[in-house]
Amino acid sequence: MSPTSPARSASPASPARSASPASPKKHHPSPTRRLTTAQALVAFLARQYTERDGRRQRLISATWGIFGHGNVAGIGQALVEAGHGGNGSAHRMPYLQGRNEQAMVHAAVGYARQSGRLSAQAVTTSIGPGATNLATGAALATINRLPVLLLPGDTFATRPADPVLQQLEVPYAGDVSVNDCLRPVSRYFDRITRPEALIPAALQAMRVLADPAETGAVTLALPQDVQAEAYDWPEEFFAERDWHIRRPAPDTHELDAAVRAIRSARRPLIVAGGGVRHSAAEETLAAFTAATRIPVASTQAGKGALRHDHPADVGGIGHTGTATANELARTADLVIGIGTRFSDFTTASGTLFSNPAVRFLHLNITAFDAHKLAALPLVADARSGLEALTAALAGRGYRVDPAYETEYTGAKEAWEERVEASFATPDPTARPTQNQVLGLLDDLVTEEDILINAAGSLPGDLHKLWRTRSRDQYHVEYGYSCMGYEIPAAIGVLLATGTGQRTRPVWALVGDGTYLMNPTEIVTAVQENLPLKLLILQNHGYASIGGLSESVGAERFGTAYRHRDADGGFTGPPLPVDLAANAASLGLRVLRAATVDDLRKALSEARDAEGPTCVYVETETPDTVSGPPPAQAWWDVPVAETASRPAAVKAREEYDRQVAARRRHL
Repeated sequence: MSPTSPARSASPASPARSASPASPKKHHPSPTRRLTTAQALVAFLARQYTERDGRRQRLISATWGIFGHGNVAGIGQALVEAGHGGNGSAHRMPYLQGRNEQAMVHAAVGYARQSGRLSAQAVTTSIGPGATNLATGAALATINRLPVLLLPGDTFATRPADPVLQQLEVPYAGDVSVNDCLRPVSRYFDRITRPEALIPAALQAMRVLADPAETGAVTLALPQDVQAEAYDWPEEFFAERDWHIRRPAPDTHELDAAVRAIRSARRPLIVAGGGVRHSAAEETLAAFTAATRIPVASTQAGKGALRHDHPADVGGIGHTGTATANELARTADLVIGIGTRFSDFTTASGTLFSNPAVRFLHLNITAFDAHKLAALPLVADARSGLEALTAALAGRGYRVDPAYETEYTGAKEAWEERVEASFATPDPTARPTQNQVLGLLDDLVTEEDILINAAGSLPGDLHKLWRTRSRDQYHVEYGYSCMGYEIPAAIGVLLATGTGQRTRPVWALVGDGTYLMNPTEIVTAVQENLPLKLLILQNHGYASIGGLSESVGAERFGTAYRHRDADGGFTGPPLPVDLAANAASLGLRVLRAATVDDLRKALSEARDAEGPTCVYVETETPDTVSGPPPAQAWWDVPVAETASRPAAVKAREEYDRQVAARRRHL
């Protein structure tokens, strides 16, 4: 029976309870619907909605899948039924075909982020390697607080054959399978060993996905025999449900303490994180800064909280931040975190906030994050908290000293001159540097465009230099910094933005190392005819790790894509790998650019293209004029304490000097 078939009465397998002899009325059994566990799950998912600020949308908009023996007869068959016929299109479950299980999760994460965490996607895989391939994507989702539903197949619950194909045998525990590796990277995990166990598990799964303080990867492991087992499901299970996305207001005691801290501050600095975006609090933040004139620095996830040309925006903070933001951080007496996890890149491994009198105030929907760095906590939704702070300060006339405002606006102007120098292209016939590539893209895009990146040297350059024009233009995944995220995430973003109107230009920026990690979802973009704009920067190696290797005394060992030399090293000629030809072989239209002029034309052509398009360029090693500004703050990567090679000895001396500045904020 189809998941959208009319309700049916209880079957003999699920008899109704007989009425009590003393009851004056005859008891009628509640209606049920006989479906397999997989059919019931898909039907349930298609009827879940989120609601926030009066806006309602599907919680699970589609299901990605690669099928094998662990899910083809269960979830696979259920998706066939859910995708055809039934009661109109409202409760259909669209299916998306992926090529790599990890990449499917990345695509779902990109979709969830672009959807403001109000809508998510499911990912189904077979048992064995299909399931374990989910682990990296699950970690990325959970670390970044982004919702995704994972539905891996599992070994038989009834164990008719033991072991079955791809089963992990654990001698001391018969109930362990490879799916248990997903437990530590999931915010909720359950194994559905009986059909009726799905009901509470599915409800808990939706609760976590829709909870702004708890969300991340959610895993329901589905034994393949249970997927195909029929059960009489209560009709109420398939009723439409709205999961309200709450906006908790701050506690009055915490709010009073926060207001006192702000009013006593002379050099306050806001650090805006991803929570500003997840809460859609950008306009509220702008109103708060208009009232107080407190400058705003941003983490990777928070970049775009204010437009780049907003007077209070001072750019990225931390190891990949701007000189403006980091100098303000060093002298700040109050650091106001809004929706940030305060990772080591943000704090420069505990060396950035060096004012002896510095205090912290953390506005965060998660108490765990709000208490970091021994901060005054303000546990609340970012928008609700900012509204409360603005109102509480309004009648007390707080505003930073005009001299402080003049200081940071002047420093911001000076930094812009460094950005212009890095973007400059004096010779249009030369091969461009990586930063010149970003400059050409900067000249081309509007607030419509979305840039996606995750790993390599690009995140650092983007965080320092990119001029963000809209709240969602800057999409850099730096919680997990996962190579291979960009292409599938761009597909997810395109699916979230292309709904009946002209699809926004979505750029996936990748280096050659990242491209080689995971190019397979190019095929999906071609299959769906999504206007992906893939920009491949070929620099023949792991550029960012090469630079890091040199700084810690490892002498760039193993970071270049080159033939071996006579001594067995990797200093020979570059490998004859043609990534442009590879992209073309997967179905992309490819535009090759050899010079600055070529690249300018290719980027413009790609932006206007209606189908998936790749721009390929080999970049030049930057010199001191056109290269990016160096790191403006430290990052702790331990250096060998003893070594015989001079490079490592020198690096250790520098490490000891830097680590001496670390402090614990207690």
